Amino acid sequence: MFRRRTGVPAGGTEVGRAVAALELDGVGREYRKGVRALDEVTLRVPAGRLVAVMGRSGSGKSTLLQCAAGLDRPTSGTVRIGGQDLARLDEAGLTRLRRDRVGFVFQALNLVPSLSVLENVSLPLLLAGGAGDAEREERARAALAAVGLADRGGDAPARLSGGQQQRVAIARALVTAPAVVFADEPTAALDPVTADTVLALLRSAVDEQRRTVVMVTHDPSAAQWADEAVFLEQGRVAGRLPEPDAAHVRDVLRELAGLPRAAGVVGGRS
Repeated sequence: MFRRRTGVPAGGTEVGRAVAALELDGVGREYRKGVRALDEVTLRVPAGRLVAVMGRSGSGKSTLLQCAAGLDRPTSGTVRIGGQDLARLDEAGLTRLRRDRVGFVFQALNLVPSLSVLENVSLPLLLAGGAGDAEREERARAALAAVGLADRGGDAPARLSGGQQQRVAIARALVTAPAVVFADEPTAALDPVTADTVLALLRSAVDEQRRTVVMVTHDPSAAQWADEAVFLEQGRVAGRLPEPDAAHVRDVLRELAGLPRAAGVVGGRS
């Protein structure tokens, strides 16, 4: 039903030797004095991995994603993407990094309704510059074919179903061959079958295209597509679960909510 992991991470090396695609070192984010959305978060994501970030509402998931992606600046600590310290970049440098090395799949999709599906996918290439019209179209068509929408490039986004629109968003996120893709609740509004299709595409991007995906999700069924689940509580890393399955993810979330667990322990399987 869900993706099959190989014995070796998609980066092709053992985890300990893999190049870190994303590193957070002691990251904190304080919005007003005494109220910290993130508190000393340290996280290392090797290249070619899919990591699910989970936690209750208000646990810091969205803030972590925003700081990790360079959409928000942390109050303390260091964020690196591919070894690049984001704190050393000015706003123009951050914009270039997000444009060239980061892909986004937003819960709200953010497709441009006045553009065709093909134009939406090719938009990041147009903004990046350096590619001619023919190259942009070729790469956009290839990205659409990879998500099973090769025949829908001329349509307006409104003519597609919600699941198809999410697949367009994934194609747009991958078209620039980014170092890291950040996905914010990518299956929140989808039925289970369509959600599995979307998650399979993200998994394929890791296993076949060697991308790195950091996915914020509240759904234990979505987390089981990941190589690791990282749990936040009150802005801190409260547990980690390698090769998560839905049952153990639910147990960890129940424990973080102060409810009795059915099985397992935080950070691993029983």
